Amino acid sequence: MNIEYHKVYSPRLCRDMEFKVYGSGGKPVLCVPCQSGRFYEFEDMHMLDVYAPYIERREVQVFTIDSLDSETLNSHGSPRERICRHEDWIMYIAEEALPLFRAINAAADGKKEAGVKFAVTGLSLGALHAATLYFRFPDLFDAVMGLSGIYTNEYYFGDYHDELTYINSPQQFLANMPDDHPYLDKYRSGRMIFCVGQGAWEVETLESTRRFGEILAQKNTGAWVDVWGYDVRHDWDWWFVQAAYFLPKLLDL
Repeated sequence: MNIEYHKVYSPRLCRDMEFKVYGSGGKPVLCVPCQSGRFYEFEDMHMLDVYAPYIERREVQVFTIDSLDSETLNSHGSPRERICRHEDWIMYIAEEALPLFRAINAAADGKKEAGVKFAVTGLSLGALHAATLYFRFPDLFDAVMGLSGIYTNEYYFGDYHDELTYINSPQQFLANMPDDHPYLDKYRSGRMIFCVGQGAWEVETLESTRRFGEILAQKNTGAWVDVWGYDVRHDWDWWFVQAAYFLPKLLDL
């Protein structure tokens, strides 16, 4: 498997951002780490083993990135400063990272860059980020998989609300989206999978995923929301099983 490490300065974030690339072409997949996770988390926790067969067949190319959760959601600073920093990170992905990843993917596949959409996946807090990216930027993403996620950022900001907390909380902005909004047809043309267990450490995630599923159903998005058993806990061993089950369905492989 071809593996590349990169460190690139981000003007938006005013710091170097690190990422890894796995594979030499195929459908580009952005993997967002867990809470305060790093770009090497998916590899260290062996989640890349799930993707490996598809990577080897050049069906997918995986990009893993750093979170900024320790400065944003998982922090005790000013709510306004934290959400502004979080928005900077979201826009770094949309405006800086993805164009670079698209160029890498196009060079590997020998194809034009224009029009290539990404799949995005995330676990735990990474599931919130993945959903935020998919539902905010349907022209950039056409598939999303969230495992054991909480899809409202009220868990991290409490009673504080502003325009940035709103647009980064898909459980809120989707509930209020008009039925004639043009994004809804874009969502429906993609693939959306959200899964949660009912075992240990899944109380808040189960509640949020069920509520999010109700909203997605009300909007007729066609999202697949799956609740697994009471033995299924909030941990890597189960995320490995879930990812192995859902990935070929998410990517139509």
